[in-house]
Amino acid sequence: MGGGYNVAVVGVTGAVGEEMLKILSQRDFPVSNLKALASERSEGKTLKFGSEEVKVERLTPSSFKEIEIALFSAGTSISREFSPIAVRAGAVVVDNSAAFRMDPNAPLVVPEVNPHAAKNHKGIIANPNCSTIQMVVAIYPIHKVSRIRRIIVSTYQAVSGTGREAIEELENQIHQWARGDEITREVYPYQIAFNLLPHIGEFLPNGYTSEEMKMLNETRKIMEDDRIMVTATCVRVPVFGAHSEAVTIETERRVSVEEAREILSRSPGVIVQDDPENNIYPLPLEAEEKDGVFVGRIREDESAERSLNLWIVSDNLRKGGALNTIQIAELLIKEDLL
Repeated sequence: MGGGYNVAVVGVTGAVGEEMLKILSQRDFPVSNLKALASERSEGKTLKFGSEEVKVERLTPSSFKEIEIALFSAGTSISREFSPIAVRAGAVVVDNSAAFRMDPNAPLVVPEVNPHAAKNHKGIIANPNCSTIQMVVAIYPIHKVSRIRRIIVSTYQAVSGTGREAIEELENQIHQWARGDEITREVYPYQIAFNLLPHIGEFLPNGYTSEEMKMLNETRKIMEDDRIMVTATCVRVPVFGAHSEAVTIETERRVSVEEAREILSRSPGVIVQDDPENNIYPLPLEAEEKDGVFVGRIREDESAERSLNLWIVSDNLRKGGALNTIQIAELLIKEDLL
């Protein structure tokens, strides 16, 4: 590790934390010293960081001495407790949990959409929800051309969004099913193998889940427009990696399919895969381990005026988590915001 910044990754042994290590190395992030932090049970583990290895240290209030950038991929309670400690120690925190997303003092940033918001940070920048990130990357370029009035979104979210235990549960259930064994479950309330669960997050009094309300509230904050109407249905599907979304947007003026394709083809972070005659459209299997947000099945909504349907797929651990977090850190360096 050569010249650069003192970086801490909190929650480094989780699915997103390990992805952060991988992406920091892949993107040649300027790391001088890397501190890998996790709970006491992971203390002493060794993880690969590029061609080197780092030893996991236990997260404590004194972990952030001389740290300049702290990337959090732990849970909400850990972020709430330790992010202010890291800030007081002199670090800028980029937090991947839900702890600060709707905090008016914490910018909620997707670098392709609202990089300017990072300038207003007071030590903590929030990384949005994975399903929100991929949607706004794909629809914001259209919003800039013709304001989006309403969004209807149904998500098909991979088990990796729940964590490594959920990935293992799906694997185990597939093997149990193939052997004819009784199917066991611990992570989800019902079997996830060969099933769909319209239940991500906790149910709220309005009948929506917390995941569905995140898509409403975070989209408005990121796109800086509280007038946008959003309704979401979020579904967990038996896919290991990459979230998929069926999105309908209603715009103030009609945007043709051709115009939408042209707008998206030159938008940062977006990869258009839209050739239905040749069976070309985004697939979660092909989006895994990729950085882009893939968009296809672009078509006019024949049931409503000035509406388009889009199919949007992205790797939730990368763009939906680790990559977006690191892109924010890169933005902080580029704009001298540390």
